Amino acid sequence: MRVSGHNTVLKGRAIAGTYVVILAWDFIAGQGAKLEGLLGFAIERSELQNGNVVERYWMKGIKRFRDKDRGLAPGTPVSTADHPIQSFQWGDYTAEQDRQYEYRIVPLYGAIKNIQPDDASSLSLEVHTEIEYLLKPAVADDTAKHDVYFNRGVIGSQAFARRFGNAKPKADNPTSPEMKWLSRGLFEALIRFIGLAEDHSFSLRAAVYEFHYQPVANAFAKAIEAGADVKIVYDAESTYKKENEAVIDRAGLRQAGAVIPRTVSEGIRHNKFIVLEKDKVPVAVWTGSTNISDGGIFGHSNVGHIVWDVDVAKAYAGYWERLKDNLTPTKLRRPNRDKSPLPAGKPAADTITPVFSARDEPDKSDSLQWYADRMAEAAEIVCFTVAFNIDKVFQKVLQQENDVFRYVVKDDDLRSDEIITRDRDVLFAAGGYLGEGALANFLEERDNPLNSNDYIHDKFLLIDPLSADPLIVTGSANFSQPSQRTNDENMLVIRGDTRVADIYFGEFMRIFDHHYARYLVKKVTEAGKHDPDAGYLKEKPEEWIKSHFNDSSYKSKRRRYFVG
Repeated sequence: MRVSGHNTVLKGRAIAGTYVVILAWDFIAGQGAKLEGLLGFAIERSELQNGNVVERYWMKGIKRFRDKDRGLAPGTPVSTADHPIQSFQWGDYTAEQDRQYEYRIVPLYGAIKNIQPDDASSLSLEVHTEIEYLLKPAVADDTAKHDVYFNRGVIGSQAFARRFGNAKPKADNPTSPEMKWLSRGLFEALIRFIGLAEDHSFSLRAAVYEFHYQPVANAFAKAIEAGADVKIVYDAESTYKKENEAVIDRAGLRQAGAVIPRTVSEGIRHNKFIVLEKDKVPVAVWTGSTNISDGGIFGHSNVGHIVWDVDVAKAYAGYWERLKDNLTPTKLRRPNRDKSPLPAGKPAADTITPVFSARDEPDKSDSLQWYADRMAEAAEIVCFTVAFNIDKVFQKVLQQENDVFRYVVKDDDLRSDEIITRDRDVLFAAGGYLGEGALANFLEERDNPLNSNDYIHDKFLLIDPLSADPLIVTGSANFSQPSQRTNDENMLVIRGDTRVADIYFGEFMRIFDHHYARYLVKKVTEAGKHDPDAGYLKEKPEEWIKSHFNDSSYKSKRRRYFVG
């Protein structure tokens, strides 16, 4: 959900997903004098029920003025009314799904130890966070075709360090406090989706790569016990074969005749989808980037995406039949292209287009080029997640000089042959965490013990997500040549669904902002230019305001684009 508002001084916009609300604001034209002496902004959040306020408080951050509230332990959250937000954009990452919130954005002036709020100029925005329909079955849902579940994906974070003391997650216990916090509903939704197959009238058809998290395998076994018809095509060729089959056998899935080994050796068997059928008719599909492993569900950043649509589910069921027959990429390419063709340009308005791999011939890059062409059509904003490498077709688009604000977040740093940041409007971040003493006033964070590719495992692309006609590309494929030519993969191309775009955009900004701050600390430290004041707020207004109104700064463009 997105709302805009204004008064005589400020204008702003709130973009609400399920667990994230992005706020953006700016001064109305002619109010430039309000920048004089501006220390920053405070944000007050009220939760409403039936129009009544049930709680109200100032939002908190970690950055503070160096000489105010001395003695606070590193990582201590402080009120934005005392230690303001020195930006024109901020994300509330403590929101809960299905809540009515009112945010009040208040300019702050005066002295650091005698702050004066300009309440008369404050702007209020009221917004309702999106509902997770699968996890709230009592809520009527006659319109939403999608349920989207992101895990937190940030073991290395101030919140995890503060809440759990950087303890090692108890991977075998998904109900432990730290695992529930890391899951943030992803594990629960996956188990609930499998559990929808509650009797003999239901069927489940799954295709999985990593399939070695026992509680999920046990959920499939429970569906079989309830009478459901369950069949799982699993990777029986890669190094995951041994782990997969051990979990399968412990759950009794082989004995139940529920598993089909996929042994094709070319490419990787990289799908992560489950089709739900009712009376033999496909009705929904679970897909996304989440492997069935402790690291996939609770470790690095991932998404589970449900589509409640018969036509889409039928397309996935047909794809599953081809995988079940253990066809090679050579035999899959043509039927996959025929059954999931890409349009000549943008998909038709308000559509969902499945895209199945293997599809491109060994010497072709038609599908990647199609995605790159859509990226090149962006008018204002691109958001791109990269787990491994940035293909040259995307590099070519990202190298273009234009006014499109392009965010790229990648699991690791750019390689020498990955050149994307020639244009100042391309903002790049690599995954990371704050080590001991990395940033003054911040706690030491820990590494991710659940994965080898530690931070970013999502595979999605957002084109103009804040427009009235956004494009979302999401699924299992890594936007690489093998993902289109030889691998088993699936993607969804969703056009025009602002609800889905708002959820993905909020989560992208959460992930990007988290890693961008850590990436900057790393790069500055490596360059021998460590700033001891980087963890503190600026004491002089001009020190933080200037970049937000400098046309050569990304902050200026963000200020204009995010408000809309």
